[in-house]
Amino acid sequence: MEVSVRKPQQQQGQTIEKSKWEMVELQRNSGNWREVVEEIVRIEKRVFPKHESLSKSFEDEIKKKHSCLLYTRIGSEVAGYVMFSSTSSLSASITKLAVKEKYRRQGHGEELLKAAIEKCKSRNISRVSLHVDPLRIEATNLYKKLGFQVDTLVEQYYSSDRNAYRMYLDFD
Repeated sequence: MEVSVRKPQQQQGQTIEKSKWEMVELQRNSGNWREVVEEIVRIEKRVFPKHESLSKSFEDEIKKKHSCLLYTRIGSEVAGYVMFSSTSSLSASITKLAVKEKYRRQGHGEELLKAAIEKCKSRNISRVSLHVDPLRIEATNLYKKLGFQVDTLVEQYYSSDRNAYRMYLDFD
């Protein structure tokens, strides 16, 4: 069974009518689990470099007890997804956020991130953290727009020549 989280609000300048897509939480007992996971793995392979992709272990990651995956769906097509997990009763980590190329700059990433934040709040999580490549300026700006702050630069996080910002968002 899938649980529809919400229909995103219409915003000016959007090329896709947001009323035609919805946010869904993937449930382990969902009838379309396999199809959704396969589509997300295809997105994962296209978006992330091979050494950063979870495509080979994605299903195992989703099945972990404290993991959650939200995705946007347009008709039967997955447009993007966010995966996060509770690392403790007070902390969560956003491990993946990706949107298909043709659906970028239409608000999907922001809506996914907002939904993940709300889910964390509803679970009484007090801090959400993530890592992002400092060269991914648009992603970094999105996180900052939603209140994330840079904690530190983690050198060689992705590879010997790629660093990451560790960012966090605390709830009052």
